[in-house]
Amino acid sequence: MAGPHSEFIPPARPIIGEAEIEAAVRVLRSGRVVQGPEVAAFEEEFSELVNGRHCVAVNSGTSALQLTLMALGFGPGDEVIVPSFSFAASANAVRLVGAEPVFVDIEPGSFCVDPEAVAAAVTPRTVAIMPVHLYGHPAAMDRIMAIAEQHNLAVVEDAAQAHGATLHGAPVGAFGTAGCFSFYPTKNMHALEGGMVTTADAELARTLRLLRNQGMEQRYANEIVGANMRMTDVAAAIGRVQLRQLPEWTEQRRANAKFLDSNITGMVVPPVADAAKHVYHQYTVRVRGDRDAAQARLTELGIGNAVYYPTPIHRLKPYLTEDGKPGPWELPETERAAAEVISLPVHPSLSQADLERIAEGANLAGGAR
Repeated sequence: MAGPHSEFIPPARPIIGEAEIEAAVRVLRSGRVVQGPEVAAFEEEFSELVNGRHCVAVNSGTSALQLTLMALGFGPGDEVIVPSFSFAASANAVRLVGAEPVFVDIEPGSFCVDPEAVAAAVTPRTVAIMPVHLYGHPAAMDRIMAIAEQHNLAVVEDAAQAHGATLHGAPVGAFGTAGCFSFYPTKNMHALEGGMVTTADAELARTLRLLRNQGMEQRYANEIVGANMRMTDVAAAIGRVQLRQLPEWTEQRRANAKFLDSNITGMVVPPVADAAKHVYHQYTVRVRGDRDAAQARLTELGIGNAVYYPTPIHRLKPYLTEDGKPGPWELPETERAAAEVISLPVHPSLSQADLERIAEGANLAGGAR
């Protein structure tokens, strides 16, 4: 086992290679740097990942969520069902349009929203469900879509961590009313920064294009009140390079996860639901004992690790009640996951020696004998 002075294995390692650098320089030299041909090409190429849906590129994954809710006309008085075990952006997007997030619990296996909890949370004010494909595992979209159809609700997939994940052979981002992706540097593919909305609805796609660009399709011919959430052509050019490498990187992540699954015995490895294909944005284990001690031991062994997410959204300050307490949410699986999870390195830059160190370190940290 490598000692504490071995080279540190980072929990994530964004890839910026010569091809990405050359693509960025090419665009800078072209002089067409915002909302130009590279963005259009990136949208067209990304469409192949989501069964040919319309794709609208924006400046971040959060913008993708917010603009989608805006385009659907949601606002004050509306409720959107969302898991509390997620990054705050999921609920922030709901609040940013004036609607209210209704927090529901997760399934213990996938870390994704529990369809039974979703069904129980529907009220006359509910307008949408926002399943989050957390850590790269697809949510139970077949069951969620059935609930949405029963109650005539929109489904906005938060696919920020799940590029290329599938359920029953269908890709995330191709189930709901819209899918929202992020291209932040630590994601499975990136564009330095950026986001994408995917939808089968041509009219919704046109509204999204208006909203991202001050409400206009033609310069100075503003049709609606919009925002400035455009993607740059530099970001799109980098995203196109990354998209071409995504399949290979995804297979490497899955191979890395398979090795860790087979060799970690001191922690609970991440389960994968039937008919789901995980893309392992994060390799998230559960620790049954002292998590702080486990993290400290991993760090001492030079193994990067992180907790996503130690505080569920409903316990974050912006979502507390006026007296500073969490709302009336009963979310036992969310609370348990927040107390037990640790994410270990799984990125495609890991060597076989790295993987062996990670597995052995996880066993030591988890108290395996």
